[in-house]
This record gives sequence, C-alpha cells and structure tokens, in this order.
Amino acid sequence: MTQFKKTFKKFRLQFPLQVMLLPGLIYMLIFCYIPIYGLLIAFKHYTVMDSFSSAEWVGLENFKIILNDPIFWDAVQNTLGISLLKLAIGFVIPIILAIMIYEVVNMKFKKVIQTITYLPHFLSWIILGGMLISWLSTNGLLNQILTSLNITHNHPNWLLDPDKYWLIAVLSDIWKSSGWGTILYLAAMARIDPNLYEAAKIDGANRLLQIRYITLPGIKNIISLNFLFTISGLLGSNLDQTLVLMNSQNRSKAEVINSYVYKMGVVQGDFSYATAVGLGVSVISLILLLIGNYVTKKLNDGQSIL
Repeated sequence: MTQFKKTFKKFRLQFPLQVMLLPGLIYMLIFCYIPIYGLLIAFKHYTVMDSFSSAEWVGLENFKIILNDPIFWDAVQNTLGISLLKLAIGFVIPIILAIMIYEVVNMKFKKVIQTITYLPHFLSWIILGGMLISWLSTNGLLNQILTSLNITHNHPNWLLDPDKYWLIAVLSDIWKSSGWGTILYLAAMARIDPNLYEAAKIDGANRLLQIRYITLPGIKNIISLNFLFTISGLLGSNLDQTLVLMNSQNRSKAEVINSYVYKMGVVQGDFSYATAVGLGVSVISLILLLIGNYVTKKLNDGQSIL
C-alpha cells in the first residue's frame, strides 16, 4: 500500500505532464492499436460487402498465394535491391555531411549550408518527382549538361530505362533526406566536451585524428540507433517516390512491396491479400530489428541501444 501511495503521489505531482501525454496516447490507441484487429482479414476472404466477423475464414490460404506469386517476388527483389543500395550509399552520407558541417567555423556559412541541405526534405515527392521527370527527360537538364561537356550526344529519357531506375531512386532519396538526416548527428556532436578537442590538439592530433577518436565515438550510439531503424525498414521502400517515378517502361524494376500492396489492396480491392503481405512484411521487419539490435549490442560491449 505504501508503494501505491508513493506512485500516486508522484502521479499527482506530475499531473500536468501526465495530461500532456493524453493526446499522444489517444492518437496511438486509435490509429496504432485498434487497427490491429483488422489484421484478421489476412486469414479471411474479405470483401467490401463483408464485416470482419462475417467474412469467410480461409486460414493461411492468402499466404500460400503470396508464396506462389512471381510478381510479388519481383517486388521483393526490387525492394531489397533499392534498400540495400540506400543502406550502402545513403547511410554514411549524412554522417560525413554532419561532420563536415560541424567542422565549419564560419557560423553564417554553416547556416547557409544547413538550409540548402535541409530544403529538399520539406518538398513533397510530387514536387521533387516533377523536377526529376523534367531533368531526366529527352531534352532535360541532364542531357543538356552531358551534351555541353561532349560526354554524349544521345538524348535518352533516363526514367524510361528500367536498368537505371534503382540508381535514380537511390540518388534522389539521398538528395532529399541526407540534409535532414544530419540533425541527430549534429545534436550528438554538440554534446561532446570541447576540452577533449583541446587536449587532442595539445597532443598533436590533427583534424582527421580528432574526428576518428573523438567525434565518431561521441556519436556512436546515434549511428547504432539509425542503423537499427534502417535495417528494420529494408522492406519498406518509399511509396511516394515509387508512385511518382514509376511508369509503364520501368515498372519491372520500380515495383516495390509497398506499391504492390497499394495496387492489390486499394486499386484492385483484394484487401485480404494486401493485408497478408503487410503482415508478413511487418513480422520480417521485426525479426530484422531484433537481429540488428543483437549485432549492435555485440559491437557496443553488450549495451543495447533500444
């Protein structure tokens, strides 16, 4: 009873803070927890004429269809290909960019660089996609630059070539997200004790050695956390980007799991199949998260980031 009184006393003292949590809790309850009940239709033959309870139970039939669907496996291949390229190329770029911004001494120049790199994040894929479609067209900016440099005189429409789509998707995603991705790293760098850098200078360490032995260890936990989120999202390629940049010519390399689920569920109305795909992806993402957490725990001397 004494413990209950202590807990109630803490709650009463923090009552204004507890009230501030209510909107977030209500939001999560309505949009995150209640919809979990809808996962039942992954095991049913559900149509818009049915309710969740009246739809015919088919067990694992939808999952069997998924396993034998070649279009789905093409989407899995494209998703993994694009996501792994983003991981290999795009994961380190925000770290490098954050270190470069942190090393800038002139504050005005630093603010200009941050503004320029942050700006694409605030533009929707509708805007950025329209820009890319224009730049990569037959008479677009890219072909004009290549022609003026005498690199090539051919004028292909780059987005119509399926073999080049993965690279376009990866580079455009890096362009949009790298600047915004530096925020956490810069915040972590701001917490590093400046005296460590002064001591390193006295010991004769140059800037590269200071980055290696002070800056990077100082942001190690944030790097590990972002790595976990990236690994767990390997099967979740950007739907907005895909819908904007995908066309009939590059569909074979552009179709990803999210766009396939959208097509099957929203466009064709096969809600059970789409839900089954989404449930399977969520389970695999959870497994990847646990594996990533295990790996980072080993690399951080047994300390878990989560």
